[in-house]
Amino acid sequence: MIDKRVPSPAAAVEGISDGATLLVGGFGNSGVPVQLVHAVLELGVRDLTVVTNNAGSGETDIAALIRERRVRKIVCSYPRSAGSVWFEKFWRAGEIELELVPQGTLSERMRAAGAGLGGFFTPAGADSLLAEGKEIREIDGRRHVFEKPLRADVALIQAERADRWGNLVYHSAARNFGPVMATAAELTIAQVREFVELGELDPEAVVTPGIFVDRVVRLGLT
Repeated sequence: MIDKRVPSPAAAVEGISDGATLLVGGFGNSGVPVQLVHAVLELGVRDLTVVTNNAGSGETDIAALIRERRVRKIVCSYPRSAGSVWFEKFWRAGEIELELVPQGTLSERMRAAGAGLGGFFTPAGADSLLAEGKEIREIDGRRHVFEKPLRADVALIQAERADRWGNLVYHSAARNFGPVMATAAELTIAQVREFVELGELDPEAVVTPGIFVDRVVRLGLT
């Protein structure tokens, strides 16, 4: 019987190792899998590469990982935002690496990984420092830069409801990067507010099919 439900955040993140690349969902404070990220913190792993929208804020989730020196590199679109004190501190000290990626490019690189594509050309950033060292091609009179797929070891995402097969539905803006991240990782872990029985989810509303999900844990979400 297929049952991807696990009893706790600790069980959900079991097996994540030092040096792993993590995709972490969220846009601002919406859809961030806070409890899963804290479980990774408690796991004690280090030298992580974290791919996310912004580099944490305050003292929780990604900011906590950075504060405790667990993150070697951040790949994101908005490294500086309100409360991003820990990223800024370690960045200024040269103790954390940053790969800056335009937001649409970040999403498309993950989508390309999930779709098995070899990469894509985009005009975003083609005339900036972000294109240094990358292939440039003129297409229809406009410069484009070649971007490679962005794959990861683990995706940590938040959804609203799941069944035991791992089919997911999301709530409003909390959906953000979750669907593309789920397809781009070797191991996808979702925290959800509610478990439902098989057949209760409207198939037309399932955004992430269970084939892309490996573990699901039910947690109180904020």
